[in-house]
Amino acid sequence: MNQISDRLRGLVQSDIRRMSRECERVGGINLGQGICDLPTIPELVDGACEAIRTNKATYSKFEGIDPLREKIARKIERFNGFKVDPATEVIVTVGSTGGFAAATLATLNAGDEVILFEPYYGYHLNTLRVLGIVPKFVPLTAPDWSIDFDALRAAFGPKTRGIVVCTPSNPCGKVFTRDEMEKIGALCREFGAWAYTDEIYEYIVYDGLRHVSMASIESCRDLTITISGFSKTFSVTGWRIGYVAVDARISSSIGLVNDLFYVCAPTPLQWGIARALDIGDDYYTDLAADYQKKRDMLAAALHEAGFEPSVPQGAYYMLAKIPDDFRDDREAAQSLLETSRVASVPGSAFFASETGKRMLRFCFAKDFASLEEACNRIRAFKPAAV
Repeated sequence: MNQISDRLRGLVQSDIRRMSRECERVGGINLGQGICDLPTIPELVDGACEAIRTNKATYSKFEGIDPLREKIARKIERFNGFKVDPATEVIVTVGSTGGFAAATLATLNAGDEVILFEPYYGYHLNTLRVLGIVPKFVPLTAPDWSIDFDALRAAFGPKTRGIVVCTPSNPCGKVFTRDEMEKIGALCREFGAWAYTDEIYEYIVYDGLRHVSMASIESCRDLTITISGFSKTFSVTGWRIGYVAVDARISSSIGLVNDLFYVCAPTPLQWGIARALDIGDDYYTDLAADYQKKRDMLAAALHEAGFEPSVPQGAYYMLAKIPDDFRDDREAAQSLLETSRVASVPGSAFFASETGKRMLRFCFAKDFASLEEACNRIRAFKPAAV
């Protein structure tokens, strides 16, 4: 027997993962995958280790340990600007990707249509495809990644049941404004669609901008499913602790899926995150300030090497147009890797259209020394086909 399910037909390993393996092969600096290999803060380590030492190693409730959900609810009220009941409206998930999978599986049926802004995060797209959901793409306009609301309205139809709003965006770094989200929410209400907001990069915003949660807008609160987590904020991408915050009328259905597929998020690591959520506000301010410096370092290096970067408003990724010397994004990514030992991701991983074939995505979630070395290699890069 070698049967593979129909739902996996056409799906392949993401270019993000592929380029990480290629980077490992050449011993390069990985600016491709958002690994975020920065030091883990002591509060996280102490909280998790204490949980392990005190035998907090059994299953938690499928919705997560009480102290963590209570702290998430307080954080949401203080930072995100809306209230949730920690007992009934917060579900701790296996990363934000697990939260997205549980939320969409609980609220969508095969054949439903969901709108994705392009460029999109590939895991959003492929999760929907595995569930039998039909994606509808609405392109954002570079370099500021603005929304054509006429095109957006045209994408809504009788089968539309959702839209994904990733803010700050992976891969382009767009930070959606309150006005944009109000307009998106109005369309969702008109057509009876959910807004799935992926806010995993919520603390990483630049140039005086502020992150706005769609659920904090009164007209959008009841149709928004808020998804976030701690991988990026605390640089623990391998811990896989995320959450869904949503109205109680559907949280039990999402919790049911979370229980069925994951049972619970890793219990000791939930305790570690709970400890870290007591950290002061200076941590978050310094986090964004450091990333802004790294953003500017990378943008300058790419400019010098003949790329055309779109400087992000948030998150820690940067899309850049490739030099004309290359046929396409894959050739450019491979040349940069082989000659400079710096990994990126071909832009076509984030576009259904041909636009991505002229772009690469770079991740600057590195320590300053590693990023500086990567920037030096990029500056010395001489475009040439491989």
